[in-house]
Order: sequence, then C-alpha cells, then structure tokens
Amino acid sequence: MDTCSGQTSPGTNADWMSRLCPQLWDVPLHHLSIPGSHDTMTYCLSRKLPVARDQPRVLQVLSRLLPCITRPVILKWSVTQALNVTEQLDAGVRYLDLRVAHMVGGPEKNLHFVHMLYTTALVEDTLTEISEWLESHPREVVILACRNFQGMTDELHEYLVSCIHNIFGDMLCPRGDVPTLRALWDRGQQVLVSYEDEGSVRRHPELWPAIPYWWGDKVKTADLISYLEAMKSAGRPDALFVAGTNLTENLAYVLVHPSESLKTLTLPNLPLLDAWVQEQCPGAGSHCTNIIAGDFIGAGGFVSDVIRLNDKLLWR
Repeated sequence: MDTCSGQTSPGTNADWMSRLCPQLWDVPLHHLSIPGSHDTMTYCLSRKLPVARDQPRVLQVLSRLLPCITRPVILKWSVTQALNVTEQLDAGVRYLDLRVAHMVGGPEKNLHFVHMLYTTALVEDTLTEISEWLESHPREVVILACRNFQGMTDELHEYLVSCIHNIFGDMLCPRGDVPTLRALWDRGQQVLVSYEDEGSVRRHPELWPAIPYWWGDKVKTADLISYLEAMKSAGRPDALFVAGTNLTENLAYVLVHPSESLKTLTLPNLPLLDAWVQEQCPGAGSHCTNIIAGDFIGAGGFVSDVIRLNDKLLWR
C-alpha cells in the first residue's frame, strides 16, 4: 500500500515502510502505527510434542494419559496464526511476538517457541529465516519481542543472545533513544530486539527492555475494547508498546463450546475489532496507539488498516 495516497493493493505490504511518505521518515518508531502478530509462531505448534511446563499439572497428566484426546483440544485453542513467519512479513507484520522455551527433555541447545504446546520450528532456524527475508527487503525494520523463556537457564540465555548477534550482526540496532526510519536506514540497521530477561538486557547493549503488551484477557469483543480504551485513557508509555486485539478463551468458554477453536472465536469478531483499529491514531499524544497486534492477521484487512493509520500523521 502507498500511505501517501491511502490506497491499498493486494500483496503490496511487503515493503510498506520503504514506501511511506518522506514526511514520516523522521518520526520515531514509537509514534508510528506498526502491525504485529500475537503469538507469531503458533502456526507450527505440534500435538506430538509435550504440553508446556507452565500449564496446569492436571492438563500435563491428561496429556500423557490421553494424548489423542487432550492434545488436539489444546492445539485448536493454542493456534493464533495461520500464516508462517515469512508470509506474515510479506503481509506487512513488523512486530513478531516470539515466546521462547527450552522443551523438557529436549536437546540442550534446541530452543523452541511455545504456547501451551511447543513448535516444530526451532528458534535459530526461524531467526535465520527472518534475517534472509530482511536481506531481500533492506529498508524494512522488524521488532522482535523475545518473551516467556520457559526452562531457560543463564547459559541458554547467553546461547540465544549469541545466536541473535551471529545471525543479525550489523542489522541490530542497539538500545538508546527510539530511532526513526531515516536513522535506521542511514546506519543499515533493521532489527530491534526486545528481551524480557532483565539480566540479559543489562549485559548486552544490543537488547532492548521488554515492550509492554496490553493484554485484555477477554473472551468478549466489547469487554476487550473497553479494556483497551481504559488503557488509552490512562496514557500511553513514552516508548514502544503494543495494544493487543486478541481475544482469549477461558475454561468456562471451552467447556460450553467443545467443538470450537480460537479461530472460530476470533474470525466472526474481526469486523468489530477492525472497526476499533480504524478509529485509532498514532503519534505522541497520550491517547495514541503504536504497535497493534492481532490473531490470524491474514484474515480481513487488519494489517493494511494498521498501516493506513500512519496517514493520520500527515493531516496534523
């Protein structure tokens, strides 16, 4: 899409940052509107792998005793994305929510992604895939939010940070003032890594502190929108932050809707969520939004709607 004209064409979001109007090149990233994916890697969760260690004990026991029944149910309520990571980047997503874990009983240096279950994809392979995509899109910038860290020791944190450094190298933007696109382009930098482990951030200047994520934990769209509006009323952080438009099931909902899934919960509510997105404004104001993340980002016009919000910066 071309945010100068506000026109959207299918398949044109892969280079949306490089196509922004020059007036926006000097706007700090935390004042732009940036689309993100919630639980980015859940498209490759595997029901053949064990239930994550942070899940209730009873669920882990049932998974071991009745895996053919329990794990398919867990899987359909854990998957939040249908597109793989390259397809998400092609679609225009620039914030990736990466929940990293070391799987119980797994090889020492094999790190997976996790959301109730573990992924077949390994972290190092996925970071390499992202790096290769960036090499083909030299003026696009991604924000990688490394979070969760189930089963991670200090040694595994050091291993992961070394992988990040080795894979991205000079693409990494060290922490400091939130940069503009022009500044990043001038320095040849394309990657900001936020890292939820404070000790690792203190030791490594290439890591940024954890980015706040407004998670409503709501099963109803109206309740989620009320939560997001309340968060906006309290004032946005003066830094990168995420407004999550993702609905969240609870046990009561799952028991009443045993044949459904997170996808069947989410898709019918996308029009209401997209309507809320379209009303938002990026910028420095206390009620402005920044990164907006969602589930099943390939459905509907979510990504283009978030990108198009940058046009509102041109009207001021």
